[in-house]
Amino acid sequence: MKLSQHFTLAELTRSSVAKARGIDNTPPPELLPRLMRTAEMLERIRATVGCPVIVTSGYRCPELNKAVGSRSTSDHTQGHAADIVAPGFGTPAEVARLLAPLVSVLGIGQLILEQVGGKSWVHVSTYEPERAINRIITVTDAGTVPGIVSAA
Repeated sequence: MKLSQHFTLAELTRSSVAKARGIDNTPPPELLPRLMRTAEMLERIRATVGCPVIVTSGYRCPELNKAVGSRSTSDHTQGHAADIVAPGFGTPAEVARLLAPLVSVLGIGQLILEQVGGKSWVHVSTYEPERAINRIITVTDAGTVPGIVSAA
């Protein structure tokens, strides 16, 4: 099922962890409008970076979310979020630095540069956090800081 021009439901629900553990990661029908809104946000990001955006993690059912060690309050469980990379543009840090000043224009509620366990990706969500300081943050093994801060 196409959610937008370049993003499908299968792409936003694909998970190697779910496949390996036999977890059904099918979202409930009531979350489809949120997933479409997320796909539309990803379209705007794709147009901004000028190349394909790869979703490394999108919707996660509660069982899958727990299996990957995420918080129960994760926007992924509500269909609001996607973790992305855009290798055709650059590193996740470069993508995050480009997107940070454009969050309102692009309809990004929260932008997180995640650099954890030797891996790096950009988390984008349509849901805006209650505290403005949490809207654009960097998460590393050392902790969380406001803004986009990259070791690279």
